[in-house]
Amino acid sequence: MQIKDERQKGVAIVAPLGRIDSTTAAALERHLLGLVGGGDRRIVIDFAGVDYISSAGLRVMLTLAKKTRDTRGALALCTMGDSVLEVFGLAGFLPLFTVESSREAAVARVAAP
Repeated sequence: MQIKDERQKGVAIVAPLGRIDSTTAAALERHLLGLVGGGDRRIVIDFAGVDYISSAGLRVMLTLAKKTRDTRGALALCTMGDSVLEVFGLAGFLPLFTVESSREAAVARVAAP
């Protein structure tokens, strides 16, 4: 898995590429928590390049959501493919997150007013 970062309108955009599973979840978690620890409060996770997410990946997203909430930040997930969206849905996680169909909509949702 690779992780690409970008910034738009004061929002950190993280775009993992590949699979988020028990082998790669720890690296993604370190990366994301490093952003929050470094002061990022508005984060978008772009799933366009993710073809699979396991329960380990879901745990990372829950951890990030909690840390973001604790710091009074904002988090949105976007461009989920059908398989990733299905995993979130089956796990009952969709109501826990702001999910947008495009990166632009997600950035607009979490950008500072």
